[in-house]
Amino acid sequence: MTSLPGQEALDHDAIAARVPHAGPMCLLDRVLSWDADSLECTAAGCPPGGAASHPLASEGRLPATAAIEYAAQAMALHGRLVQEATVTAAQAPRRGFLAGLRSVRLHARWIGSESPVLTVRVERFAGDDVQVLYDFEVRGAGPIAQGRAVVVLDAAARAGADTLPTAQAAGLQPTADRP
Repeated sequence: MTSLPGQEALDHDAIAARVPHAGPMCLLDRVLSWDADSLECTAAGCPPGGAASHPLASEGRLPATAAIEYAAQAMALHGRLVQEATVTAAQAPRRGFLAGLRSVRLHARWIGSESPVLTVRVERFAGDDVQVLYDFEVRGAGPIAQGRAVVVLDAAARAGADTLPTAQAAGLQPTADRP
C-alpha cells in the first residue's frame, strides 16, 4: 500500500472533508496507508475514562458492534480516495450505503478501555459501478470484529431521486405483520 500522493498521511480534518459524517460521528483519525484495493487507518476507541461521551455508547459502554460503523466509514473513505485518484475533481462524490453484512465475527462484547486506539482495515475484493464488496477487520488491544460488507453505490441517483426508493416503489410487496 502507499500513502496518499503528496501527503505523508491523512488526518482527521482531511478525512472529515471526505466522508458523510460530521462532528463526533466522524470516527476515523488518521489514514496510515491506502491503495486501489485497501485502506488502513486508526481511530479513537474507548477513552481511558470510559465510553460515556462516545456517540455510539450504550449504557456508558462502547459495544463491539460499533466496530461495523468504524469499518463502514473506512469503506466510504476508501471509495472517495479511489474516486479522487481516478476521476476529475468536477465530478461529485459517489454516494453509497451499507446494504449488507456477512460472516461478521465479534471477538468481544465491548470495546474496552484497553483499546483506546483502534486499527481499521478494509479491503475491496470485488466490485463494479453498482456495488463494492469489502472484507473488514477492526483491532484494538486484540481483534474486535471482522466480516464482509456490500456497499451499493449511487442508488438514489439511479432511482432518479434524492432519497432511496421505498420497498413498494421498488416493486416489493409487504410481508404479513409480525408480532
